[in-house]
Amino acid sequence: MGNTSLDVAKYSVRMAISSREEEEELKTEFKKKGVLVTAVNIGGNINDSTSKILERALVASKRNGVIREEHLHEGGVIGATRDALMQVWNRASGQNVGGKVGIARKGEHLSVCIFLSVGLLHLDEVVIGIGHRA
Repeated sequence: MGNTSLDVAKYSVRMAISSREEEEELKTEFKKKGVLVTAVNIGGNINDSTSKILERALVASKRNGVIREEHLHEGGVIGATRDALMQVWNRASGQNVGGKVGIARKGEHLSVCIFLSVGLLHLDEVVIGIGHRA
């Protein structure tokens, strides 16, 4: 892969759409390529869960060594996660959602992908958002 911004975005998408079983395999595979990744499940009413989603993305990033515990890295994760949330907001606002946040970093490039199923009775919709920081 050539363009690091695009590459890191693709890695975050792969993490967001992976199953729990696939996560560990992907972590190992991507680490060999110099890419640090993690993922965390999310769910609930999107309006009530926004701060919890930001918190979970940040905690997962730190816990899995994707970022260092410093202001610049933490701000990057929060900013990219907020960008991704804004992209899914119109479709998900006021609805119950379930899905996953995928996070990837290579060097100075950080990408956060949010992949959600938006539930309304039996009429589920799928939505995806992505944010990037460099």
